[in-house]
Amino acid sequence: MAQFQFEGRTRSGKKQTGMINGNTKRDVIAKLRERGVAVTQISEVKESVFRKDIVIGNPVKYQDFVIYLRQFSTLLKAGVTLVDATNILSKQTESKYLRKALAEVEEDIRAGNPFSDSAAKHKKIFPPMFINMMRAGEASGTIDEALERLADHFEKQYQTRQKVFSAMAYPTVIGFIAIFVVIFLLTTVVPTFANMLLSFGGELPAITVFVLSASEFVQSSWWLFIILAIGLYVAFLVVKSKPTSKYYLDFAILRLPIFGKMLQKAALARMARTLSSLFSSSVPILQAIAIVEKVVENEVIARTLQKSRRSLEAGLPLTEPMRDHWVFPPLVVQMIAIGEETGSLDQMLSKVADFYETEVENATDRLKSLIEPLMIVFLAAIVGTIVIAIMVPMFQIYSEI
Repeated sequence: MAQFQFEGRTRSGKKQTGMINGNTKRDVIAKLRERGVAVTQISEVKESVFRKDIVIGNPVKYQDFVIYLRQFSTLLKAGVTLVDATNILSKQTESKYLRKALAEVEEDIRAGNPFSDSAAKHKKIFPPMFINMMRAGEASGTIDEALERLADHFEKQYQTRQKVFSAMAYPTVIGFIAIFVVIFLLTTVVPTFANMLLSFGGELPAITVFVLSASEFVQSSWWLFIILAIGLYVAFLVVKSKPTSKYYLDFAILRLPIFGKMLQKAALARMARTLSSLFSSSVPILQAIAIVEKVVENEVIARTLQKSRRSLEAGLPLTEPMRDHWVFPPLVVQMIAIGEETGSLDQMLSKVADFYETEVENATDRLKSLIEPLMIVFLAAIVGTIVIAIMVPMFQIYSEI
C-alpha cells in the first residue's frame, strides 16, 4: 500500500491537505470523495531507502500494545463504533508503527472489511492471538470482552517478561562491566608497570607472567575480540532463524544450572495463559494450539504441543505426548487432564498460569538476592588478580632495595 499527498476542498469550500494510504490514485480519490473531499491535486510519496526504518523484532512495544487494548475496550463499552474507536486510537497512540497500521485498518473498515481481516494484513503489528480472538469476538458479538481478555493477557505477559528480564539483566550488566574493566587494566594500567618490572630483571611470579602475557595479547590482537563478538552474534541469529538449531538452543537454555528452571516456568506460564485466553474466547482447540506453537517462543515446548495437536486429531488425549516429556511437570499434565475431563480446560490453564507466574516472581527475587553478592565477588576477584600480579613483584623489588 502506497502513501499519497493530496490537496482538495470540502463541500463547504474549505481547503484540506494531508496524507492518505491507498493502492492506487483512483482508490485514494474514491476514499476522499466518500469523505466529502473533492481532490484538486494528488501525488504519490516515494519513500527513500535511506529514510526507511530498520525494525528488529516486534515494532510495537508491549506496554504500547496493552494501552491500546485497554483504550479500545473502554471506547467500545462506551458505545463508540468500531471505526470511530480505531480512528481515535490511531491519533492517540505514541507508537508510530501502530498509528500507521491503525490508519490503514480504519480505511479497510470504512470500505466494508471486517476488523480481523484488516488487522491480519499487518502481522508484524498484530499477533496471531489478537487476530483470532478478534475474529471470534466478531462472530459472537463480544469484541469488547475479547479485548478485555487480550489486555489482561498481554499485561500479565509483560509483567512476567519484565521479571525475567530484571533477573537476567544484573549478571549481564556486571559481566560487561567486568570485561571493560579487565580490558582497561590490561591495556592502560598493566603496560605502565610492565617495562619497570621487566627492567629490574630476575624471575617474576607466575601470576605476573600470565597477566603480562594477557596484556600483550590484548594490545596486539584486540581486533580478534571484535570479530569474535560479531561472529557469535551472527551465529546466534542464524541459529534462532532455523527451527532445528533453535530447538537445541532452547533445549540448552532450559537445562542451564541456575536460570533454566526459571525460564522453563516462564515459558509454561506464557503457554498456559495464551491457551486459556484463546479457549475463553471460543477459539477452536486445534486452532488455539497451533497459534500457541507460534507464539510460545520456545521450540522444545512448541514441538511437544505439535505432538499434542496431532494426538487430538487422532482422537487421543491432549496430555499423552506431554506425559512423556520432561519439559512438562506432572502438575501441568494433571491440571490439563482434569480440565479435559471436566470441560473446564480454560479455567485449569488459567490456574496453571497463575501458579507459574507466581513461581517466576519468587524465583527472580531469590536469584537477584543470590546473584548480586556472587557477581560482586566475581568482579572483585578479577580486578584483585590483576592488582596482585602487579603488587607482588613490586614488594619483592622494594624488599631487595
